[in-house]
Amino acid sequence: MARGLHLIVDCQKVERSVCLNDELFLDVMARSVKRSGCTVISQFRYRFGNDSPPGFTAMVMLDESHCSAHTYADAGLIAMDIFTCGDNDPQLALKVIREEIDLGEVSIRLVRRFTTARPG
Repeated sequence: MARGLHLIVDCQKVERSVCLNDELFLDVMARSVKRSGCTVISQFRYRFGNDSPPGFTAMVMLDESHCSAHTYADAGLIAMDIFTCGDNDPQLALKVIREEIDLGEVSIRLVRRFTTARPG
């Protein structure tokens, strides 16, 4: 039995406009984790580009862990993590995100966390 499920999501060939739209991405991430049953504690975003390549980092902190995205607009890349514990399914959150945002070519790895940990 795992203590949590962690999706590691690599997105390639993403439109530049998506990789720069931190406001939309954060909103969609927050709504997606809520729809999967998670409780949002806090959310923030930071846009890069002054002294570094353009993109953003967005983070939704959850009672059940987190959902994050880091974009590389010039390369059309997004690195996402969706980690939930308990009965919440990060795959449902990703499904909702993909319904609202074109993530290009997506590669997903599912990691079961603390598979040998004892309850408590």
